[in-house]
Amino acid sequence: MTTLHDTAVRGFASDNYSGVHPEVLAAIAAANDGHQIAYGEDAYTVRLQEVFAHHFGEGVQAFPVFNGTGANVTGLQSMLPRWGAVIAASTAHINVDEGGAPERVAGIKILNVPTEDGKLTPDLVDREAWGWGDEHRAQPLVVSITQSTELGTLYTPEEIRALADHAHARGMRLHLDGARISNAAAALDVPLRAFTTDAGVDVFSFGGTKNGALGAEAVVVLDPAASEGLLYLRKLNMQLSSKMRFVSAQLIALLDGDLYLRNARHSNAMAQRLRAGVEAGIADGSISGVAFSQPTQSNGVFATLPDGVADELRKAFRFYDWDAAKNEVRWMCSFDTTADDVDAFVAELARLT
Repeated sequence: MTTLHDTAVRGFASDNYSGVHPEVLAAIAAANDGHQIAYGEDAYTVRLQEVFAHHFGEGVQAFPVFNGTGANVTGLQSMLPRWGAVIAASTAHINVDEGGAPERVAGIKILNVPTEDGKLTPDLVDREAWGWGDEHRAQPLVVSITQSTELGTLYTPEEIRALADHAHARGMRLHLDGARISNAAAALDVPLRAFTTDAGVDVFSFGGTKNGALGAEAVVVLDPAASEGLLYLRKLNMQLSSKMRFVSAQLIALLDGDLYLRNARHSNAMAQRLRAGVEAGIADGSISGVAFSQPTQSNGVFATLPDGVADELRKAFRFYDWDAAKNEVRWMCSFDTTADDVDAFVAELARLT
């Protein structure tokens, strides 16, 4: 196969732009010889259950799927009756970035709550946590949060426990979108279970793709009473892999050692380097008109730029607008972002401003 892309091109648009970590590629190759039973009865998917139990506790159930939207849609659908609704931040991926899949595929009403930092609090949840027994209102039965959030911010384990207790006391369940769950664990320097199992989360999505996998996520059930029908819903939602060993092998490669942490720590560190470089430029006057719009707590940097700068900067490094009306942009770092990538980006930003 001839390489079709310029391997020297680097960007800060998304951690989905990165390639696959060599150890993950090696795991796929190691799983490739011979025959294994299809649809999850293979040795790798069996081993994956043990790996998840090590991180999240005995009794956990992990259902490998292809992508994050599929994980969220399938997981939430298993938590709700047809009349159920989900309370989520207005910035939540399930609300703005999944093409309406929760509504159109799962039939779920999303009750979204505006929040400045992407995080919900018990008080914010209560803005939509009402109307139980009202036949005219979709029933709020699940609270969904994202860790780390779409704005790069983090929930502490204590904040998630407060949300779980608040939701459970009102007859609701807590779902966590963990597309960047490894970045959160690395930044908080706590075990994965500290803000999931031990904090009262019922069901969550485990993300591998943004952290070095080829296309590997999982719906993870921590409380079996909170989820029903996943065995059937995964197939119904076209997320059941026939050759599941190759999905499971990737997640094993990430979680059976510390690769998930090594990758996440690196991408977080590159985001901190990027922010520090811009801050230094602002301080010495080599960068002007740039301000940060969110704290940099994981692997994303959010900033506002002077008029016209974003489009010029994108000629050298691709990235996305977050709120074009405010000139707000998002810069994401990946497991393979290098210090040279960051320094070149900061230098170009300085030249343009």
